[in-house]
Amino acid sequence: MTAVRQDAWSPDDDLILAEVTLRHIREGSTQLAAFEEVGERIGRTSAACGFRWNSCVRKRYDDAIQIAKQQRQKRNYLKKQTFVATSHVSSVGTAETEERSYKHDPVTEESLSVDSVIRFLRQWKTTYQELNRQIKSLERDLRDREEELYLLREQNEKLSHEVNNVQTDYRAVNDDYKTLIQIMDRARRLTVLNEEDETKPRFKMDANGNLERIE
Repeated sequence: MTAVRQDAWSPDDDLILAEVTLRHIREGSTQLAAFEEVGERIGRTSAACGFRWNSCVRKRYDDAIQIAKQQRQKRNYLKKQTFVATSHVSSVGTAETEERSYKHDPVTEESLSVDSVIRFLRQWKTTYQELNRQIKSLERDLRDREEELYLLREQNEKLSHEVNNVQTDYRAVNDDYKTLIQIMDRARRLTVLNEEDETKPRFKMDANGNLERIE
């Protein structure tokens, strides 16, 4: 289980975070996976690594991030290029064979030459480029949504913590306010009673049984 450390981030920690995250970007992985790997290596939570990356480290590696994204795009392009070329070679041969059969022309080695493959690939170039652009756009949107979701979760946790603190402070202040009002009310009543006692006339009875006011 990954331990949660409260000490400050060291330059080595930031360097590890940057190297691992950039590697995951180059390889087409997600940043969340990078944060989990870094957390296991340096003994922090993946959430702490993500917050550190987005709030501090990422700003220092803007150029490196762009280069990593370009490398990832080139990597994906080469993989897809290889797959398309391999999968279409047989289609080229089939198409050329059907065309020759329809024209009653014999199939020769020349009909399956590199030039034939190139001609066939050129026919699909526009369609492939459009599909590739759509895929890249969807991949970017997915990564952006993952990062946005991660940041929103972090903000939600932070705001929830702040709301709990505010509610606790409000209850304490409200209790203190009620206590103060009660004290002030009792003090007011005591003051009124004392004033009434001081202004109330007093009498005494003389030897003849008459009441006499005492000043």
